[in-house]
Amino acid sequence: MATAATLNPAEAEKLEKLKAATAALNQISENEKSGFINLITRYLSGEAQYVDWSKIQTPTDEVVVPYDTLAPVSEDPAETKKLLDKLVVLKLNGGLGTTMGCTGPKSVIEVRNGLTFLDLIVIQIETLNKKYGCNVPLLLMNSFNTHDDTLKIVEKYAKSNIEIHTFNQSQYPRLVVEDFMPLPSKGNTGKDAWYPPGHGDVFPSLMNSGKLDALLSQGKEYVFVANSDNLGAVVDLKILNHLISNKNEYCMEVTPKTLADVKGGTLISYEGRVQLLEIAQVPDEHVNEFKSIEKFKIFNTNNLWVNLKAIKRLVQESALKMEIIPNPKEVDGVKVLQLETAAGAAIRFFDRAIGINVPRSRFLPVKATSDLLLVQSDLYTLSDDGYVVRNEARKNPTNPTIELGPEFKKVGNFLSRFKSIPSIVELDSLKVSGDVWFGSGITLKGKVTIAAKPGTKLEIPDRAVIADKVINGPEDI
Repeated sequence: MATAATLNPAEAEKLEKLKAATAALNQISENEKSGFINLITRYLSGEAQYVDWSKIQTPTDEVVVPYDTLAPVSEDPAETKKLLDKLVVLKLNGGLGTTMGCTGPKSVIEVRNGLTFLDLIVIQIETLNKKYGCNVPLLLMNSFNTHDDTLKIVEKYAKSNIEIHTFNQSQYPRLVVEDFMPLPSKGNTGKDAWYPPGHGDVFPSLMNSGKLDALLSQGKEYVFVANSDNLGAVVDLKILNHLISNKNEYCMEVTPKTLADVKGGTLISYEGRVQLLEIAQVPDEHVNEFKSIEKFKIFNTNNLWVNLKAIKRLVQESALKMEIIPNPKEVDGVKVLQLETAAGAAIRFFDRAIGINVPRSRFLPVKATSDLLLVQSDLYTLSDDGYVVRNEARKNPTNPTIELGPEFKKVGNFLSRFKSIPSIVELDSLKVSGDVWFGSGITLKGKVTIAAKPGTKLEIPDRAVIADKVINGPEDI
């Protein structure tokens, strides 16, 4: 690990001042303070973030296993129960729905039929527990931003057939760029002075919260980690069975990259180990190569399966030195820096780590209202066991591309502008801009562009069928 001794005198002095200021912060635990100082020390020592491009190799099928080569799972319910009793599901629940105009945790946005992300997750796990008589617990990793709200929300599941645990990820102080001091020690005591350091923090936080030891004592072996807004991230018995049979300590689900995913991290073989390559680590002259879908054909879905004993071993050894992601921000006109890590980057520290190249259906994130339009439309149905299933009537394997203007950005505005979500089974692309309102029972096909002229309201009438058209006014419908 980088130590203060490896820093130049100016950096070392900076670090000592920061340590003293951090020690005086009484809002966070000793574990959080030492985790923060560790991260800063590694950052100041300038640990190499770039990879040597000439050493990158494309992973073989042993390293990134094709999903359709996984062995089938036994039909015997007793065998399935045995598998599932080793599993814990952990959803990353630290994000607020601010980009979509919501104030609380993103996981409480309604997705379909009045059910939220969290409702669907609970229904899915409840169904498994009921069907096989197993006990798969659900863990929610919150941030200080979502913790209080989530505690209130999970009360409604008190009578359900599922153990729900919540724990908080670390809370670190933002750094003032000018003098490298913690923002909270400058008199800013509000929430803005702090940040959650990315989902790479899931491993130490799981350990520090005491949840890891509790799960190990219950005989749990694997945790399935996924973003709470990925509707495709459901428990998969074939993956679990494969990892247990092959003693893989870590598995990242990857899926074939399309032009919409060019910024997503990819898996490479590097110096004999499997490693996540993120766009931030790519030398400038190779960025276009990284974005192409010819050389790097897969990307990280952030569905991760990790062995619990291995997490404990690596956290205790302080061995999880994931690449640092510097994230500059501004708070009340003050330039600040927050340093983060990503859970996927931990892959290179685990033994027998692999990727599995899964079907695209396991990656269905809702990052914006354009994604919400997809999952609320007839392109998907909702099964009784909480799964969002793609409509087989759609022949094109990829989803339509949808671009909605700023008028649709917030969930409330988005919902008010659609009397009902249009039928889009035969849609290739939709681009909407300006003050546009949709009636009910509308069908969109092919390539559709709807652009209201500045200052005019454009209403698409009930039951309109629009195929391969550009619409700028009522006369074009």
